[in-house]
Amino acid sequence: MIPLEFDYSAPATLQEALELLAEEEAKPLAGGCSLIPLLKLRLAAPGRLVDLSRIPELRSIAANSGSIHAGAMATHYDLESSSLLRAACPLLAETASHIGDVQVRNMGTLGGSVAHNDPAADYPAALFALEAQVRLRSKDSERMLPLSEFLVDALITAAEPGELVTEIIVPAEQPGTGASYQKMRNPASGFALVGVAARMRKTDGIISMARVGVTGLAAIGFRAVAVEQLLEGTAGSAADIKKAAAVIADGVEANSDIHASANYRKHVAAVYAARAITAALERSS
Repeated sequence: MIPLEFDYSAPATLQEALELLAEEEAKPLAGGCSLIPLLKLRLAAPGRLVDLSRIPELRSIAANSGSIHAGAMATHYDLESSSLLRAACPLLAETASHIGDVQVRNMGTLGGSVAHNDPAADYPAALFALEAQVRLRSKDSERMLPLSEFLVDALITAAEPGELVTEIIVPAEQPGTGASYQKMRNPASGFALVGVAARMRKTDGIISMARVGVTGLAAIGFRAVAVEQLLEGTAGSAADIKKAAAVIADGVEANSDIHASANYRKHVAAVYAARAITAALERSS
């Protein structure tokens, strides 16, 4: 199918882009991996597309005061190959390397994925484990939201009309922190049937910090606080890990579709949680 007609703009500055996005029915174009298919199916029909690809500041990846600031237009490949991320936030780089195929990783963007909020996207698991913040800007304002407040429901976020995700902010890791992202991959699309990210740190042989993020299991990603609480204060033995991983789906309304039933996803979540936690603990030593 052919998309409906629309105007096209390719601004060179962020402010120019925000001015255009303030117009009614304007929509930002990042990598286009999700939006272009929606346009072709006429499930989206914006009056104007604002192409963000010519705004260099939206693609930067930089460290600032103990945090990593990743621009919304940084591609999955930018994140995967960033020497800064591999050293200071390896979980984000590792997660990016699991996304799609080579073509998708070269075109798709961090901000586009977060703003689209697909239930099977990879980033939410890592970003929940990293306690990420989302920076939003409009023509006249700017605000920061924790990821838990930004993601509202499947394909729905807290972004207001005219607002643009400009960057994602995550912590630079402290020495001794280990992290891992593990997922069951849909063999056709590469999306996560279930994905689990874990960050672990030990102090004197005891887990002093545990953060676990989950994607693919429910309508939106989430932080598995119950798993974290069972891990912290333990030695992180195989039995400790199994006990904690077993509660990852407790109280969760799991997705059920043509790819996997709710019960199967719950089982897979526990398996991959154990794998992610085990790998993160091994990397923390």
